[in-house]
Amino acid sequence: MKKNGSIWREVRKSSSCYLMLAPFMLFFLLFTVIPVVMSLPMGFTDFNMAQPPKFVGLSNYTTLFLSDKIFIRSIRITIVFILFTGPVSYVLCFLLAWLINELHPKLKTIFTLIFYAPSMANVYTVWQLIFSGDTYGYLNSFLLNMGIINSPIQWLTDSNYVLGVTVIVQLWISLGAGFLALRAGFQNIDRSLYEAGAVEGIRTRWQELIYITIPSMVPQLMFAAVMQIVSSFTAGTVAQNLVGFPSTDYKAHTIMTHAFDYGWVRYEMGYASAICMILFIAMYAANKLISKILGKYTE
Repeated sequence: MKKNGSIWREVRKSSSCYLMLAPFMLFFLLFTVIPVVMSLPMGFTDFNMAQPPKFVGLSNYTTLFLSDKIFIRSIRITIVFILFTGPVSYVLCFLLAWLINELHPKLKTIFTLIFYAPSMANVYTVWQLIFSGDTYGYLNSFLLNMGIINSPIQWLTDSNYVLGVTVIVQLWISLGAGFLALRAGFQNIDRSLYEAGAVEGIRTRWQELIYITIPSMVPQLMFAAVMQIVSSFTAGTVAQNLVGFPSTDYKAHTIMTHAFDYGWVRYEMGYASAICMILFIAMYAANKLISKILGKYTE
């Protein structure tokens, strides 16, 4: 009882902080926590949103792995996104934040805006102009003028190029909240740590990065890792807006796109919930793995 009383005293003491967190927590609860919790039992049902859910047991999951060839293909494509847009984007965020941190304060603001803006803006129209399949497309025009190709390439419809184009654009727009977190992490490092490191024998920038910078930024590194995991696992919006839905031969069809197809096009919510639950488990496992890897710096 005393323990509960002390908790409430701490809550009252920090009531203004909890009040500011309340709007975010409300939306997080309504649109993230509750849907995730509901998707678990719904994945065991046949639910078309027009009739009451009908319990079907593991039927949705067995169909996914044994009969749904498009789902199996979406797993392979999602893995490609994870391998390319996950680690590459994470390292790119860190390197850009590190380089920008070395600039003049005014230049820091300008370059931060330049690299963060794509995550906020609708850049698909620009990329469609770049990868347009006619001679007026910027990339085709450049390659034709250089004599590299003899005829325009259908970047957005040719199955040989669809996935590569989508990965490139996904990488470009992935500099979002994780990038800002790393920028803030570099700015919040106590400069006296570098002076103490110099006294202890640290001489090069590489040694500063390994022994001072990275250990001082573990919370920001963890946050950025989680954001990149979520971004790479849930990739699908880029493909839908850039190469169409569905993409040619399902070449850019990810697990998230598959869930969107069954949930919002076919209204098979039970099947879509099973897909989302598998995606959630995979994201959770990846998050635990990253936490274990980065956790050694906090010990």
